[in-house]
Amino acid sequence: MKIALMDSGIGLLPTAAAVRRLRPDADLVLSSDPDGMPWGPRTPADVTERALAVARAAAAHRPDALIVACNTASVHALPALRAELEPGIPVIGTVPAIKPAAAGGGSVAIWATPATTGSPYQRGLIRDFADGAAVTEVPCPGLADAAQHADEEAIDRAIAAAAALTPRDVRAVVLGCTHYELLVERIRAAVQPHGLPPVVLHGSAEAVAAQALRRIGAQPAPAAAPTPGITVLLSGRESALPAAALAYPEGRLLDTVDAAR
Repeated sequence: MKIALMDSGIGLLPTAAAVRRLRPDADLVLSSDPDGMPWGPRTPADVTERALAVARAAAAHRPDALIVACNTASVHALPALRAELEPGIPVIGTVPAIKPAAAGGGSVAIWATPATTGSPYQRGLIRDFADGAAVTEVPCPGLADAAQHADEEAIDRAIAAAAALTPRDVRAVVLGCTHYELLVERIRAAVQPHGLPPVVLHGSAEAVAAQALRRIGAQPAPAAAPTPGITVLLSGRESALPAAALAYPEGRLLDTVDAAR
């Protein structure tokens, strides 16, 4: 089994790690675009062009499925990716986990890039899936870029700024960018009011990984014997994991597997 994942950068790590936990015997292809990131400020047509290039590089390795582990690409490029690659390669997009967050009741905040915050796409998801919950959209300028470069000071500043815009009574935070899932504990600490029940953070990595397996008719097998195999593509060039990836547990997990090849 071979699963490919694509993103502008290392935001694909949480979903790749989730696939690795569900199927340690699956080979992974990690295709990103350091030459063209960030994708957020680009026009929809430009995002689609970059995403298609990254997807084609991954598709050349003949994966059984392609996960679009990027919210921006899922918003703008998913129809084009599916039109080109399916039915030969199932394409699985990433959608913010608004529905499960709202199902818990109480106030919900959605942390997302400035381009996604307030967008018709996100407003549509809120309308369709928030089920009347009180939702606050929180723009997080610079947070994805800071996570991409593992810039500790920039991460702290961006999280603090977003936390200041998050209502104190929030009960759930939706992580609307895959890069943010690398920072779960830091975000949780920033939004947790003293003396109140724990704030629940909702990412997409686990659900998307499970959906990829369903699309190819595979079952989770976390006890399967590991068969290390990771191919890293940086703007189409075969390489190693970027150094910044190793700042995160997800990156170190995959690097350990890669080193065992």
